[in-house]
Amino acid sequence: MSFITVFRTFAVLLAIFAISMTGTPTKSFAKSKFVFANSSPYDTLDPHVIYDVGRVASRLNMYDGLMRWLDNPPKLTPWLAESYDISSDGKKYTFKLRKGSTFHDGSPVEAKDVVYSIERILALKKGAFSLFSKSLDPGSTKAPDAHTVVFNLKKPSSIFLATVPAIHVVNSDLLKSKEVNGDWGGVWLSKNEAGSGSFELTRYDPAIGFQAKRYANHFMGWGDKYLDEIEFRTVKEINSRVLGLMNGDFHGTDGYLPQDQVKRLAADDNMNVMEEESMRIFYSIIHNGRKPFDDVNLRKALSYAFDYDSFINNILSGSVARNPVPVPNNIWGNPKDEKGYTFDLEKAKEYLAKVKQPIPEITIGALTGYGQTEQAAALLQNGLSKIGVKSKIVSEPWSVASKKMRDEQQMYDLLWLWRSTYYADPNNWIGEMYACDQVGARNNSWYCDPEVDKLLMEARVEPDQAKRAANYKKAAKMVTDDAGGIFVYNTKWFGPYNKKVKGVRFSPIGNAQEMRWVHME
Repeated sequence: MSFITVFRTFAVLLAIFAISMTGTPTKSFAKSKFVFANSSPYDTLDPHVIYDVGRVASRLNMYDGLMRWLDNPPKLTPWLAESYDISSDGKKYTFKLRKGSTFHDGSPVEAKDVVYSIERILALKKGAFSLFSKSLDPGSTKAPDAHTVVFNLKKPSSIFLATVPAIHVVNSDLLKSKEVNGDWGGVWLSKNEAGSGSFELTRYDPAIGFQAKRYANHFMGWGDKYLDEIEFRTVKEINSRVLGLMNGDFHGTDGYLPQDQVKRLAADDNMNVMEEESMRIFYSIIHNGRKPFDDVNLRKALSYAFDYDSFINNILSGSVARNPVPVPNNIWGNPKDEKGYTFDLEKAKEYLAKVKQPIPEITIGALTGYGQTEQAAALLQNGLSKIGVKSKIVSEPWSVASKKMRDEQQMYDLLWLWRSTYYADPNNWIGEMYACDQVGARNNSWYCDPEVDKLLMEARVEPDQAKRAANYKKAAKMVTDDAGGIFVYNTKWFGPYNKKVKGVRFSPIGNAQEMRWVHME
């Protein structure tokens, strides 16, 4: 027998042996990887240090909370908790944890981990800290047993339950073993993860993004269609993200692309563009605490100098709805009859003439990789030039802008951005954006009006939704009349995906970046 014959015989036998060992491959076990091109960098993975939408994917996919916001309109759903109870005085919230939930190292998720997580948030004073600092004292959350958590609030709160999903539960034993000089494991967790989420970290590079694999033992279970791996990659340039999608390098990206790019993707045979109404408002922060912007006349001049109709109808092709107030159109508490400001240069000049302080060159901030913010900045700059006001545009990544927003001195004079949905309650918008106790935290305009603040504080503790709605409507009208910011529109989400991608589940909280529902065909 020749060498070639022997070799061929051996090859055939090897193939038969391989088939007998592996069986017939099935679709449900086929390896699938989803790659998302993200406009913001993942400069940290610590879920208690960040609380924004730009980097939400790391929190939603690698961590769980007691509750989860799902679908559109968003519904608050038990997650790690199987049930909860609220005391009659509204100050005690008791959660029962489901049994069988485990962290990625296999250890059980217990009440002590929830307690550690909220204590860590309160200690670090970052991320979602401002949501809980007014309602919870350190040490007030208790774990009577392994599956019961009790939050003892300082005073009744009508928004506490809505914010519970922001308590991303970490593995307390693991983090305690990683602590250095009392840092709550912060250095380690910035580059690693300690969660129980649907995916577990496999690779992280702050300059590139992160990769994760499916956690097979997740308490929610898995059907026969799922992703084996996910990758969220930082790609700042819009054109690079769009071309990458069209070339098949990415499977999805930001659902808030400029409208010309949305149309470009919709025309591609390999792409599918999903459309959903969001609760995301587009506006410009005005630094109310800085001279001369503490003068309402200057703020009104700025508001009249922006061409709302051109931006909405020409630049965005009418794909959004005009929204003149700091509350989304599609949530209770929005004052439907409020007209807001229009583009009127004569009125802008009229109010500008009333400003007694000297007006310096105005710094208009925009977000790199978010084309609409740069377009809005240019449009405002054009309007300002027509009334004789000098301005400059500074475009920086979200990771830079978000840090400046919390520093009164570094904050831009104006900054164009979206106010996203972190929880579905009007407090998410006007209650945080303009409350005095949120100044420097979620209130980045340094706006503080006693009458507005009284309305917002009452709404935080009032259990009757109709009464709360009335307060929010009044407050929204007052902030608008004060020109506390430049309010432009309520948005729609246009999620572009490769047609192989199925099962995307959109919610205004997270903007469809939770991947446990997704699979590839």
